[in-house]
Amino acid sequence: MTENKTLTLDEAMTLALTVLTANGFSEGHARSIARTVYAGQRDECHSHGLYRLLMCVATVRANLVDGAAVPEVVDQAPGVVRVDAKRGFSPLALEAGRPLLIEKARKSGIAAMAINNCFHFSALWPEVEDFANDGLAAMAMNPSHSWVAPAGGTRGTLGTNPIAFAWPRPGKHPFVFDFATSAVARGEIELHRRAGKPLPEGVAIDADGKPTADPAAAMAGAMLTFGGHKGSALSIMIELLAGPLISDLTSMESQEIDKGANATPLHGELIIAFDTKLFGGNNSADNAARAEKLFDAIVDQGARLPSQRRYEARERTMASGTVTIPAKLYEDILALMP
Repeated sequence: MTENKTLTLDEAMTLALTVLTANGFSEGHARSIARTVYAGQRDECHSHGLYRLLMCVATVRANLVDGAAVPEVVDQAPGVVRVDAKRGFSPLALEAGRPLLIEKARKSGIAAMAINNCFHFSALWPEVEDFANDGLAAMAMNPSHSWVAPAGGTRGTLGTNPIAFAWPRPGKHPFVFDFATSAVARGEIELHRRAGKPLPEGVAIDADGKPTADPAAAMAGAMLTFGGHKGSALSIMIELLAGPLISDLTSMESQEIDKGANATPLHGELIIAFDTKLFGGNNSADNAARAEKLFDAIVDQGARLPSQRRYEARERTMASGTVTIPAKLYEDILALMP
């Protein structure tokens, strides 16, 4: 048997939909989750692609997530949308609240959406990139489980706490960045464990607080933030903005609710959208040109913009019409069928 399995794009989407619906997800949840993992696989973000089906199914089987939850959208204030995900996965809640958030941002220039009681399992870039494709700049952030030690600490207290940003570029792919405030994403550690590969130095500590390159020891210990105290402070900010600010859980509280199930974290998500034209007034066209001048100055000196590799991967995938995953992962996904 070959080490990898190649699927057409249609097969990848069908596989995701089939597995999700077979495990009790409603049609709406199955579609929104499948689109998210499809985007990750298409762009060669392997730790956020079809691999994520494993944790989605594990979470619903642990009776922690409601695979048929119907999100409730609340018009909270002139610049605030609140969506209660009802303990469902976040993609469908985002879809439910997105139109009202866009409407408010275009009316006021800036608006925020708080998604509560959600299980967020994916990268944030698909979310902010979609807003940028609609002409809005956007930020998104959320806590997770307390897998990450603060700078100078010895035990998990913070989440991987990702933050993402997107800037619209007419006629071009948006400028997008998305990164965890941990040194690596949690999914990367699991992929290293599955592949039997050591971790890079400086990304994790073991249960005794000592540096480790062993993925299993890292999962029993704690991850580290990037950039030492700077990444740690940024992670704490995300805990506050996407936790207490929006009346939702911190990563420690999410971990307590998990009770050792190792399921996808339960928490909140904060999304902020900006109408660049409204902010720019009569100068919006000039401002967009100035942004492009900045991007050109970066690229012209040999540097790359965030997401450039991902967009290149997308072009390769769309040209070939296929994606490739490890054969063992494919077997594990098929085994999810009841």
